[in-house]
Amino acid sequence: MPLSDRERKQLEGLEADLAADDPQLAQRLSSGSVRLRAKSYIGLVLCLIGLIALITGVGTQLIVVGVGGFLLMGAGTYLALGTHPMRLR
Repeated sequence: MPLSDRERKQLEGLEADLAADDPQLAQRLSSGSVRLRAKSYIGLVLCLIGLIALITGVGTQLIVVGVGGFLLMGAGTYLALGTHPMRLR
């Protein structure tokens, strides 16, 4: 669905404000070169594996598997979000 003229003007105004406030960030975002670090990918994979283990543990009523899945999810989240700042390259 295309943007209306009013929405297009608002978007252009937001882009101009961003470019005025932080020109480096605006240039990086417009170039489309936002990358995740390797730790973020590993963290996301750990979260997914942990979620699967948690659901399996609940479904089979094995507390050890559920707790292990929960811990994997926590470790994955820590790696993906908590250990380093997300940088734009």
